[in-house]
Amino acid sequence: MQSAVSIKDLKIAYGDHPVIEKMSIDIAPREFLVLLGPSGCGKSTLLNAIAGLQDITAGEIWISGKNVSWEEPKDRGIGMVFQSYALYPRMSIRKNLSFGLRVAGLPKTEIEARVARTAALLHLDKLLDRRPAELSGGQRQRVAIGRALVREVDVFLFDEPLSNLDAKLRNELRVEIKKLHQNLGNTMIYVTHDQVEALTLADRIAIMRDGVIQQLASPAEIYHRPANLFVAGFIGAPAMNFIEGRIERGDGRPVFVSKGLAVDLSGYCFQVATSDGPATLGFRPDHLVLDGAASGLPTIAGRISVVEPMGSEAVLWFDWAGQSLSLRLMGDVSLKPGDALAPGLDIRKASLFDADGSRL
Repeated sequence: MQSAVSIKDLKIAYGDHPVIEKMSIDIAPREFLVLLGPSGCGKSTLLNAIAGLQDITAGEIWISGKNVSWEEPKDRGIGMVFQSYALYPRMSIRKNLSFGLRVAGLPKTEIEARVARTAALLHLDKLLDRRPAELSGGQRQRVAIGRALVREVDVFLFDEPLSNLDAKLRNELRVEIKKLHQNLGNTMIYVTHDQVEALTLADRIAIMRDGVIQQLASPAEIYHRPANLFVAGFIGAPAMNFIEGRIERGDGRPVFVSKGLAVDLSGYCFQVATSDGPATLGFRPDHLVLDGAASGLPTIAGRISVVEPMGSEAVLWFDWAGQSLSLRLMGDVSLKPGDALAPGLDIRKASLFDADGSRL
């Protein structure tokens, strides 16, 4: 199957400073790909290069089977939504949506039909005669999205479109964008630093660091089987718990040992052969079972320092061997700071990393 977007050995540099080096990635038709990473990792630079707003140093960018590496943005067959609404304040919503089409010289009947379809899709049909100042932030962002959709292209690019909205509006529009992709079936590439957006929207997530993709996989794969320590620590709220120690094979079975803790690794699925040596054990707060002894799992005993109630769930922070670890529980929690607990760890859900941070 031909890729909707294909990046081949892409390099982007500012003078002698490389931002992206030898990146290659194929994005399938109808796929929702999220570029996720901390500020300065190169995700917006990559998106702008795909859009034609950023010159590339080397490599190629293909969209719908066409090499567009040096094409103007208007000739790439893409629609783009920016972080800023950038609406024309003196124009009605109808004129904001139709402006690009009118500049392109499309027939009036075609423009009217596209605007009507897009407005209905985004629930803007009753707001077309208003101006941007008369709309809420969420409605303005819908208009910004609609301005890209009226182009009716195969590939849409989103550059942190929800970051200027409050939490409630972000949640609402995140659902709307998900529905939009399901209804339209276009290829969408979405930049964000918000892992909740990434995990809920994406078919695949590309986690970037210093211009390099650390892992490209489904949200479930990235959450449960992170490729390295960076990915494991970046994804998850609270972040994954880490315990440094060693892998030993005293009686032939691999065991992780650290500060009096010994965890049998027989149930762990190693991706590569491993030998004795330094390792880091990682496990998410929801991978712990409150009563470890009853469940027959290896326990990590400690004393609660903080309880964070969150309505339907709670996060317990507890001290183990001078280190703070977290445990997520569903429902009401009667535990309080100072209480002892000994949660159990299911090693099948845990992650192990070697000395250089790669997953074992």
